[in-house]
Order: sequence, then structure tokens, then C-alpha cells
Amino acid sequence: MVTGAGPAFSAGHDLKELTARRNDGDGGRAFFAETMTTCSDMMLAIVRSPKPVIAAVNGIATAAGCQLVASCDLAVAAVDARFATPGVNIGLFCSTPMVALSRNVSRKGAMEMLLLGEMVGAEEAQRLGLVNRVVEADRVVNEAVELGRKIAAKPARTLKIGKEAFYKQLDMPLEDAYRYAAQVMVENMLDAEAEEGIGAFLDKREPNWPR
Repeated sequence: MVTGAGPAFSAGHDLKELTARRNDGDGGRAFFAETMTTCSDMMLAIVRSPKPVIAAVNGIATAAGCQLVASCDLAVAAVDARFATPGVNIGLFCSTPMVALSRNVSRKGAMEMLLLGEMVGAEEAQRLGLVNRVVEADRVVNEAVELGRKIAAKPARTLKIGKEAFYKQLDMPLEDAYRYAAQVMVENMLDAEAEEGIGAFLDKREPNWPR
């Protein structure tokens, strides 16, 4: 689970820190490149993690903070949580947040957030597909933990196989995606977890997942 340590989930990059590096000999280029690359690598690590990652969002999630929510596999938001990619308002288009955002919400929904840079409420974020559930603020973490517990009860290798396949097929042409997914299902079918799970279903008993 990923959640904020204070009143905000994440406001994104520290603009004062970035601005101070304009005094570097290269005008800040090397530091800006390192910062953006490191941030992107962190988002990729979430996607590549074999375990599902859940965001529990209180307060605001803006710019790279909104990117973090979009990068997580699931997200629970407080009713008063707000989301934005506001870079356009200060002359810095949210290009890296755009990558995660455009893969989670509709194209026009993403473009509206990116072009207007306005705050989006939790219910609108749920409608757009940025978050899964909206709950009262004092229930956000507990709701995320409960989701995590339910997922943790599922077979671990099956989750790993499924999560990896989900992200891999997204950018494939339809025929390639089906071909790839069919291969994944064959390998999954041959795994001990599938053998146990299907056997338990047919025997009408609880599965004893192999460890």
C-alpha cells in the first residue's frame, strides 16, 4: 500500500528544489534529467512489482502525485481527495504524469485534465477510472488494507502471472494480445496453483495453495 504521511497524498516534485538547480553550470539539465528518470523508474517499479500495489489517497494528489495514483494497480480515495495534473498552469506540461494517466482514464478525460490543469474531485476521478473506490476519509487506509488482504488470499504466482500479462498486453494489437494471452493461459494452466485450484473446485473443497 502507498499512502501519504501528512495531509496530502503527494503534491509531486519540489519546485523550489528544481528551481534552485537552475544555478548549476548546465542550467539544471543534468539534475532535471536525473530527477525525471528516477521518478519514471519508481513508477515502472510499481508496475513491474509481482504484487499488486494499492494507493490510499487522502488530500491532494497532483502532478507526479497523480502519476503515482495512476501507476498503482488499485486506488482508494477519500471523499474529499482531489487530483490534478496542473503543470500547464505554470508552463511545465505534465508529460511524465501523462504516461500513467493516459493508460488509466479515457483519452479525452486525460487530455482534459492535462490541458486544463484543474482539480478533479474523488467521485469524478472514480468516474474517469483513476480510482476504484471512494470512502470517508477515516476509512481510506482500512479500505485499502482490506482490499490488500483479499488479494493476498489469492494464489501468489497466479497474481504475478496475471499482473505481468495485464500490463504487457495493453499496448499490443488485438490479435497479438490474444495470441500472447493464450500462451500465458497455457503456462498458467500447467502451474501447480492452477492444478490445485481447479482440483479443489471440482472436488468442492478449499484449495491448499502450494508455497
